[in-house]
Amino acid sequence: MSIYKLSFKNLKRRKLRSALTMLGIIIGVATLVLLIGAGTGMQSYMKEQTETMMGDISIYNSSGGAFMGSSGDSYLNNKTVSQIKNMSQLYDIKEETQFTTEMNRIPLFVFGINKWDQVKFNGTAGLVIDQSLVDKFGYKIGDEITIKGKKFTVTGITQQSAGMGMGIVYLDVEKAIPLNDYKVTSLTASAKGDPESAKKDVESQVPGTMAMTQSDFTKQIDNMMNGIMLFIGAIASIGLLVGVISIVNIMLVNVTERTREIGVLKAIGFTNREILGSILMEAGLLGFIGALVGLVMAAILLQLGIIFFGPLLGMEEVSLIHMLPPWLVLAVVGGATVLSILAGFYPAWRASRFNVVEALRYD
Repeated sequence: MSIYKLSFKNLKRRKLRSALTMLGIIIGVATLVLLIGAGTGMQSYMKEQTETMMGDISIYNSSGGAFMGSSGDSYLNNKTVSQIKNMSQLYDIKEETQFTTEMNRIPLFVFGINKWDQVKFNGTAGLVIDQSLVDKFGYKIGDEITIKGKKFTVTGITQQSAGMGMGIVYLDVEKAIPLNDYKVTSLTASAKGDPESAKKDVESQVPGTMAMTQSDFTKQIDNMMNGIMLFIGAIASIGLLVGVISIVNIMLVNVTERTREIGVLKAIGFTNREILGSILMEAGLLGFIGALVGLVMAAILLQLGIIFFGPLLGMEEVSLIHMLPPWLVLAVVGGATVLSILAGFYPAWRASRFNVVEALRYD
């Protein structure tokens, strides 16, 4: 005979308390999945893009490259570029350059690129500007803009943005390098053999260079995101912990209110193990159902985030499967259920130890 088929006193009040307890679980799970899911999705997407968009090896000046247009010493000089291009271990070598300048008193970050699949934009390849320049100056495809005294025609517009009041321009590398005084930020290349061996050869044979393989970039992404994920996971887990603690309190109150009923159950033959199992099942169901609802809420919010913010971050191709991998779904639902069962163990153990006579006399 199941404990759920019996009539309990104050059923509506217990249902309300259970609903409020489940709400705590829902909010905790939704917050946890939302934060971890966003980080997981970004990590997965960045790794996929790294694998598909770059060559086997990327080569920079050992000072760290010329990102954001720093001093000329941080670029690869012509001698270095020629030496690398003559290495037999490498082929399909491509140049890239990046620099900062101004346009109409607005800081401008210029990317000279050779693979246009790195950028999501409307229009055609050639010279692509970001939405901030469209908003500030009203530029559209077909308009002319001037960069370092040279005129170019806008061929495309991207939603990607640097923020902080800085505009972005993506330009064919052949046109960008002359604007940057023929300075090369980096080289990408394919390796004829093992990329790790090619990396060592470049760094040993070409002084002042630093090489990175796809594996190196992936490790960097993992190291960076794992630290972030650990931090946000710890913060988000606080909400789930609060929900679990509330289960202990609610189950204790429910057990106290049901003292006489539990006495009746034991009087008609229920064993301590059956009482314990029934109450643990109730606690587990609270956690399980709350986790499912929280998961659905988080999925809806993540999908809305993809729709509204994906284009701004250049991540239109990221999908919900990136953000909600099976391991995260199973871990959250299973973890919330197990924690809820553990939270309900003391109230269940206490109920199973009620003395029948004393329980029947309880008012």
